[in-house]
Amino acid sequence: MKVKLNVGSLFAGVGGVCLGMKTAQNQEAEFNLVWANEIDEYACETYRTNFDHTLLEGDLNLILKPSLVLEKISELTMQLNSVTDESHKKIIKKSLAKLKTQYESKYYEKMHDTILNDKIDLLNGGFPCQAFSIAGAQKGFEDDRGNLFLSIIELINQLGEKHGKPRFLFLENVKNLHSHDNGKTYKVIKNELEKAGYIIKEYVLNTMHYSDLPQNRERLYIIGFLNNSDSLKFDLFEKIDEFKVNKTPQDRINDIQSIINHTNVEDRKYYYTPDRYPRYFAPTRDMIRNEDTSIINLEQSINESFQFYQLRRSKYVRKNKSNVCPTLTANMGTGGHNVPIILVSDGIRKLTPSEAFKLQGFPIGNGYSLPSNFNSKPYGDAHLYKQAGNSVSIPIIKMISEQILNII
Repeated sequence: MKVKLNVGSLFAGVGGVCLGMKTAQNQEAEFNLVWANEIDEYACETYRTNFDHTLLEGDLNLILKPSLVLEKISELTMQLNSVTDESHKKIIKKSLAKLKTQYESKYYEKMHDTILNDKIDLLNGGFPCQAFSIAGAQKGFEDDRGNLFLSIIELINQLGEKHGKPRFLFLENVKNLHSHDNGKTYKVIKNELEKAGYIIKEYVLNTMHYSDLPQNRERLYIIGFLNNSDSLKFDLFEKIDEFKVNKTPQDRINDIQSIINHTNVEDRKYYYTPDRYPRYFAPTRDMIRNEDTSIINLEQSINESFQFYQLRRSKYVRKNKSNVCPTLTANMGTGGHNVPIILVSDGIRKLTPSEAFKLQGFPIGNGYSLPSNFNSKPYGDAHLYKQAGNSVSIPIIKMISEQILNII
C-alpha cells in the first residue's frame, strides 16, 4: 500500500496545483487531496466540476477566525451607507446579505472545524499575486491580497496546535515577488516561514524551459521543509538543468499544434473581422506598424501561423519573440483585447478559453471539463479567461511534486 500524504490547498482557483499533485507519479507514495479553499464563486464552480473532495468556499481569514464575521458585516454596512454608485451598492448588498446568512447558519464556524479536522502533511497555496505582479499595481503588503500570505502562517500555527505543523509547504507566486521592493517583501515572507519552523528553498522556473507547454511563464516556487533531513534529500533545484527541455522550432510548432485548433472554430465571436473591428483593418495595405499610430491592419501585422501576437493598448501589434505564447494573465478576463491572438486557416482570432486552459496543461476533454452554466445562466468566457491566467502550469507542479514524493 502506498504512503499517503494529506494535502490542503489554499487559494485553489480551478485546481491547477491540486491536479499537478494528483497526477504525480511514484510507486510507493501519493498525495491525498483532503480539502481545498477558494473564495471566487465562479472558480469554485469550475473546481467542483472536476474534483469531488471537500471544497471550502469562502474568505480564508473568516474561516480561520470566524469571530471576525460580525466585524466584516459592520464594515460592509458602513460601505453601503457611504457609496452612491448604484452598481457598487448592488454588489455590496449581495455580499452583505450572503454574509448575514452565513453568520446565522454558523457557516464559517463549521468550515473552521473542517479545515482543522485532519492532519495535513503538505500545505500548498498559490497565494494572490496581483499585489506583487508586474501586471498588477505592485503594492505588496499595502494591498489586502498581499496580506493574505499571513493567513498561511496563521493556518500553519492552528494546524500545529491541533495535529502538528505540515511536513511540507508548496507555495507559488510571480517571479517579481522575489525582487519586489528591492527584495524586502520576499525577505519578510521567507523570515515568517522560517520563524514558523521551515527550511526554505526557492527557484524561478519558466514553463517553456521545463515542460512541453508552449508558454513563456516565469514563476517563483517556494518549498518549505519542517525536517532538515527532508530538505537535504530535496535536490531538484540543484540539479534542475537535468530537467530542462531543448526544443527545435519544429518541436514548438508540434507543441502548439497539439493545443491550438488551426482549422476552424465554430463560434465566430473569437474572430477579428472587418465588420466587427473596422479600425483594426486599415484600408492602406502598406501601413507601417508604428507604436505611435492607432491605425492597425491585423492582416498585415499577423502573418505567421504557429505564432502568438498581442494587441497592445489598441495601438500596435506585437509578436511574441520567444515563439511561444506570452504569459497568460488574469487580465484576459477583463475584456478588451488582452487575450493572445493567432492566425488560423480561416482568419485571425483570439485564443478560446479551452486553449488558454490547455496552455496551462489542463487536459480539457480528457478528464477535465469547463462548466457551461452557473446559477442557471451561461458561464461567461471572462471568468474562464481569468481562471486560466490565475492558474499554474500543471507539468511544473507535477515535476516538483514527484521530487517531494521521491524523498518520502
